[in-house]
Amino acid sequence: LGLDMEELEEIEEDAGLGNGGLGRLAACFLDSMATLGLAAYGYGIRYEYGIFNQKIRDGWQVEEADDWLRHGNPWEKARPEYMLPVHFYGRVEHTAAGAKWVDTQVVLALPYDTPVPGYMNNTVNTMRLWSARAPNDFNLRDFNVGDYIQAVLDRNLAENISRVLYPNDNFFEGKELRLKQEYFVVAATLQDIIRRFKASKYGSTDSVRTMFDSFPDQVAIQLNDTHPAMAIPELMRIFVDIEKLPWNKAWDITKRTFAYTNHTVLPEALERWPVDLVEKLLPRHLQIIYEINQRHLDHIATLFPDDVDRLRRMSLIEEGGTKRINMAHLCIVGSHAVNGVAKIHSEIVKTQVFKDFAALEPEKFQNKTNGITPRRWLLLCNPGLAELIAEKIGEDYVRDLSQLTKLHEFVDNDLFIREVAKVKQENKVKFAQYLEKEYKVKINPSSMFDVHVKRIHEYKRQLMNCLHVITMYNRIRRDPAKLSVPRTVIIGGKAAPGYHMAKMIIKLINAVAQVVNNDPVVGSKLKVIFLENYRVSLAEKVIPATDLSEQISTAGTEASGTGNMKFMLNGALTIGTMDGANVEMAEEAGEENLFIFGMRVEDVTELDREGYNAQEYYDRLPELKQAIDQIKSGFFSPNEPDLFKDVVNMLFHHDRFKVFADYEAYVKCQEKVSELYLNSKSWTKMVIRNIAAAGKFSSDRTIKEYARDIWH
Repeated sequence: LGLDMEELEEIEEDAGLGNGGLGRLAACFLDSMATLGLAAYGYGIRYEYGIFNQKIRDGWQVEEADDWLRHGNPWEKARPEYMLPVHFYGRVEHTAAGAKWVDTQVVLALPYDTPVPGYMNNTVNTMRLWSARAPNDFNLRDFNVGDYIQAVLDRNLAENISRVLYPNDNFFEGKELRLKQEYFVVAATLQDIIRRFKASKYGSTDSVRTMFDSFPDQVAIQLNDTHPAMAIPELMRIFVDIEKLPWNKAWDITKRTFAYTNHTVLPEALERWPVDLVEKLLPRHLQIIYEINQRHLDHIATLFPDDVDRLRRMSLIEEGGTKRINMAHLCIVGSHAVNGVAKIHSEIVKTQVFKDFAALEPEKFQNKTNGITPRRWLLLCNPGLAELIAEKIGEDYVRDLSQLTKLHEFVDNDLFIREVAKVKQENKVKFAQYLEKEYKVKINPSSMFDVHVKRIHEYKRQLMNCLHVITMYNRIRRDPAKLSVPRTVIIGGKAAPGYHMAKMIIKLINAVAQVVNNDPVVGSKLKVIFLENYRVSLAEKVIPATDLSEQISTAGTEASGTGNMKFMLNGALTIGTMDGANVEMAEEAGEENLFIFGMRVEDVTELDREGYNAQEYYDRLPELKQAIDQIKSGFFSPNEPDLFKDVVNMLFHHDRFKVFADYEAYVKCQEKVSELYLNSKSWTKMVIRNIAAAGKFSSDRTIKEYARDIWH
């Protein structure tokens, strides 16, 4: 046809229907479930507008709407024959026959199906995404005031439910539209699952009373964080109000059906919905949640009589100020399994965040360390490396990534070492060309590509990276003749539009880049790039070209991370804290094959106990003082000297993530990185050891564990 496949791939829009790690993890999981031949469905919302496109203008992030469906989506098929009603608002009537939810507003859920093919097998699973549609009599069935035109225009109100993805990562914003989205996906999905279950029971002699006994044996529902937590009261509503099951039986079936994955321990990320809002939007669900809570608290009171503080801590309802529903507590109580997403995170979940619940039912709490699909994150994005590995150990590793351990035999093979280095160099040259085209900056492809890509958040400490960049810059200016390892520092990621500090961090990085990249004394020794509009398709370009992966969150804050695994698999070395999955990466490869630095969880706890004093580090470390003084004095913002006063003020007076406390260890560790990079052969041998140890981090392994331990 005279068409170039690479050119076509560039044209296709990303389906940016998630915020960061959590949405991308779901995609890897769908790939693995299909590849393992599991009969699985992925359910979500077909947002008309996904995560915003990020533009950088004058160093600031500007958001643009992501009109990803503008040219249509060839992979989806609308299924109007499976359209389902979803109810909102209304009131509850208590009748002799039980509770009835009446006078509701109806929105229709129209499913769109996308095929999910397994790798080289005959499995094709389905991802079903719901789109909101107004019923045809919307606003017209009400005692019609005669404004037909306005009534048709008002259909938009219903259809707004699936209009746009909320762009917050690790932050809860209690907006009514967001709660509508959460209930919308849950209500449509549960009806769909029950319809399919009943069809499988067609012609069965089961009475209505016993029909659902086998439900948990045939259906497993995994809650991806608390966002679909309303599924628990919704399934109870269906069983009790519609199917007329007795409460205890309905609750037993519900608990055995659901399992909950926790994805964060940051308090500001935990969903706590105001009772008043739930009462207005979903009055019957609030009653059911109260009933669940009453029975839950009665049980605890029998086990711990007179322990009122424990009852308060464990309640699904938080009193004081505005009453709120703690959705994580609802998920724990309503599920038969609860898991974190890396060993250290699951430990924190058990011993700190939900310790009262874990004391009650220790067997409920598990770990399932996250993983990534090697199909996308090696074969597709790094064909050169994938082929090189296949030449040495065969092609089977793509479906069984544990076979990468066979590469240990080649750690000392000079030819293999050279070939691995060559693939990396080719990837770097290709990416350098892309950068020069997009950013008009001359990139030295033999410089170390030092990459920090992820959502912009204080806990991920892009600021610490920025301070290191300033420190390197100052060292070069102090002694320009000194031999230094040239670096290209690449930082990318989106900030939530309402997150002021994250947006200031982006501006600071760009301000520093402006100074560094235009200083003739520095030349090609140091370049700083802020990667605009970081997304999956850009990750596929940058990750294979990376030498150094930055995973520098404060210990105890990053639940797992998955970018860390992608870099490891693609031949980058990691500089990181003992946080999230970094801990297990160090365990697999040997701590000596990662650049681990900084406080451990215990050290952070200890520092909190004695009180973190940022000033003390500033006074003691001259290079830190110099960098901060430059930011404060307007060295990087001469036209607006106090532009970064909020950032500096935060670092001194309310830095929950203790950037200064890890600065010295970070800079010293970076010196070790540079030292090793000078010896290309030693560096590449360490790279090979990392790739050989990356097998554990396949999402195939993760999914096998979910299937074995949770879904049975």
